[in-house]
Amino acid sequence: MKVQLQLKQTTQLSLTPQLQQSIRLLQLSTQELEQEVEEFLRLNPLLERADGKDGAVDSEPGAFETADHIETAEPTSSAEIEQESWNFEEGSGIGLGGQGEDEDEGIQDLRVIPLSLRDHLLGQVRLMPLEERDQELVATLIDYLDEDGYLRHSFIDLNSSVSDALGEVEESEWLVALRILQSLDPAGIGARTLSECLELQLLASHATEEDKRLGKKLLDHLEWLAQREYTRLRRALGIEERKVRELQQMLLHFDPRPGAAFSTAETRYVVPDVIVRRTERGWSVSLNEGVMPRLRVNQVYANILKKGVPGHSMSQQLQEARWLIKNIQQRFDTILRVACAVVERQKDFLERGEVGMKPLVLREIAEVLGLHESTISRVTVQKYLLTPRGLFELKYFFSSHVGTDSGEAASSTAVRALIRQLINQEDIKSPLSDQRIANLLGERGFQVARRTVAKYREAMHLPAASLRKSL
Repeated sequence: MKVQLQLKQTTQLSLTPQLQQSIRLLQLSTQELEQEVEEFLRLNPLLERADGKDGAVDSEPGAFETADHIETAEPTSSAEIEQESWNFEEGSGIGLGGQGEDEDEGIQDLRVIPLSLRDHLLGQVRLMPLEERDQELVATLIDYLDEDGYLRHSFIDLNSSVSDALGEVEESEWLVALRILQSLDPAGIGARTLSECLELQLLASHATEEDKRLGKKLLDHLEWLAQREYTRLRRALGIEERKVRELQQMLLHFDPRPGAAFSTAETRYVVPDVIVRRTERGWSVSLNEGVMPRLRVNQVYANILKKGVPGHSMSQQLQEARWLIKNIQQRFDTILRVACAVVERQKDFLERGEVGMKPLVLREIAEVLGLHESTISRVTVQKYLLTPRGLFELKYFFSSHVGTDSGEAASSTAVRALIRQLINQEDIKSPLSDQRIANLLGERGFQVARRTVAKYREAMHLPAASLRKSL
């Protein structure tokens, strides 16, 4: 064996601690960022929160609101962002925020928004292309759900309660509204019995069509199942006992109380990072100032360091405090830039809902802003936009595309909305097959294969035509 020394020259990417921190802060949610800030405040005596509701900070370089001092490798500085012409006429663009009178007074600078079952369901209903009366009927059913997500009231009881507001409601109208409600997330919502709750979850699951058929039969004999009467169940279903037990295990994975997750003692919160408002001049995009940490360097310690020769530890803490302040500023600047670009691209969604969604990929926004795709990816996860149409994670606005007869691309989100619309409007006695839906979409100019329709339908937890007929 021969032992020898060799020199080898290689190129390796090295991330500075400051850049590593910048990347980490960008991928955190607002709640996680707050926890991170609290930890830094605990460990670094040179870092403190700015006093006052106005978020005033000292003149220490790198203070949170002094964007001119931010050092960034991005081609567009914070100062340049403010000078960009983001304001457009009505319906043609957006603004960086706050200019003009707000038409939507319902959107406030909220810190947190509690997500109740009612809010969760109504948010989905608002995105559906329903007639106003149908929306009112579904909203009424939602109001009468118990905390477990069940509808315990009969249609007769509901009629007596809402006759003044909605007039006489036919049973067929209630059934259509109930069917819409039961198509929402979480699966099983709006059920009237335990058996129906489990059946809805079964239909929305990824089980095979055969298992769904057998599972429905098994649910007709819940009492036998509870008593473990496997022999009787085997005979009733015409299958082996082993298969009965497999079906039982499948049903045990379903939630008998689908609404309970929204009524636990620990409230679930979703924090909007960006607020989108309609103004007289168009769309305005602004950061939610309520969740932006206001930090500064402690002036007492900073002055001590200026007067004498600082120790290595204290100097390092001063540098780390400045890094954190700059990186937090850069984080919010990046989120705002991405949000502005997304809103500019998705104005039709804000105007018309899901059917107006445009196909969008990370690369498009990255090229517009001069940022890396990975940066855009980090921004879109766990960052939320509060809009007049509801609260959405940024990644919701990115979707694949399908072809059209005109040669232009259409968003898969818009196609899904059309599929849901066609199913909601179909004849219950003769539901539309996936092929028929594909043909109807083709008549509207969308080139969608039957397999694609089936994939989108299953993703929306909508059962196949043969199963919808029995609902």
